[in-house]
Amino acid sequence: MPISVLLLIVLLNMTAFRGSKVVITLFAVDLGMPQFYIGALVAMYSVFPMFLGLYAGKLTDRLGVRAPMIGGTVGVVAGLLVPFIFPRVPALYASAMLIGATWVFYNVCAQNLIGILSDAESRARNFSNYGLVMAGGGFFGPLLSGFSIDHFGHAQTYLHLALIPVTSALVLVAMRSIPPGLGKGKVSEEHAEYSARLLSNKPLRRTLITSAIVLTGTDLFQFYMPIYGRAVGLSASAIGMILGSFSVAAFLVRLVMPRMVTRWGADTVLVWALFIGGAAYVLFPAFEHAALLAAVALVLGLGLGCSQPVSLMLIYDRAPQGRSGEALGLRVTINNFMHITIPLVFGAIGTIFGSAVPVFLANAAIMTVGGVLSRKAASWPRR
Repeated sequence: MPISVLLLIVLLNMTAFRGSKVVITLFAVDLGMPQFYIGALVAMYSVFPMFLGLYAGKLTDRLGVRAPMIGGTVGVVAGLLVPFIFPRVPALYASAMLIGATWVFYNVCAQNLIGILSDAESRARNFSNYGLVMAGGGFFGPLLSGFSIDHFGHAQTYLHLALIPVTSALVLVAMRSIPPGLGKGKVSEEHAEYSARLLSNKPLRRTLITSAIVLTGTDLFQFYMPIYGRAVGLSASAIGMILGSFSVAAFLVRLVMPRMVTRWGADTVLVWALFIGGAAYVLFPAFEHAALLAAVALVLGLGLGCSQPVSLMLIYDRAPQGRSGEALGLRVTINNFMHITIPLVFGAIGTIFGSAVPVFLANAAIMTVGGVLSRKAASWPRR
């Protein structure tokens, strides 16, 4: 399979996935659901991936990527069609659970296939391009959903979104050149051992922890910046501008990420992402003006924006022979656990102190400590 075709599939599926998160929230509000239940509804996207991520990775290593990618994509289509056919509250829960449970199989396979189709020289560039199209889907999905909701309604929007991954499924079925075997060679005897043994691989364990810390930084920005913005009297459009600054910076830094990795090494780039993120979080509570907060968000995006593709590349490289899918699945499990628990933990901190400022400072400390601990593995540039 050409890498360009895979990136097109990623763009289409990510557009539908991110679009579904917008329409499910707005549809729930339109149906009169309380905020607590809306939060539980959105959490359904992460519950099943948390439990199935590791299994999805093992399945990828055992069966190859083609069948799980097709099955996962078809499952997302089915999940999107449920609220179109039954536009009721129970259907929204069913949709979120089905999309989350099947998306994880497609997602792990897509990440693994990026590594399979790459060699040592092209891997950084291909993972960077993967990050770019993921960011593109994150932009187009909400835009398409908003336009469709305004003109056709919530239920019809689900149908429109479902048509997008149908195209991906058809392409996957037609493509016969997808590698059918394992991502990194034959399964060794190690594959039969407990998956927890993966964590005995120190470089892999360090990368998994670093990836989780970076995800925490990204999630808390998206979750707490609107809260902080409201607290300092900013309008919704100003808060949107601040959030948009992060996305723009993340997109731009991924354009130059391959050159950064070539010059300084992937470990060094990841370490500096943590340090820059920690510094940005210290600065947030110092400002209340929208333009200054947008500038800080830009710095945060430049730091954290390259971390996802870099961590994916490192996890693929450091996985044991024949277990790259399993390692990527373990990353999905850890990250979705963080998706669920971190907002609750830091939400409690914010409630206790009555302010988002301690949340920013606590996250700055976590990211800085993570950078210090990860620095041992980095190949610092020579002077």
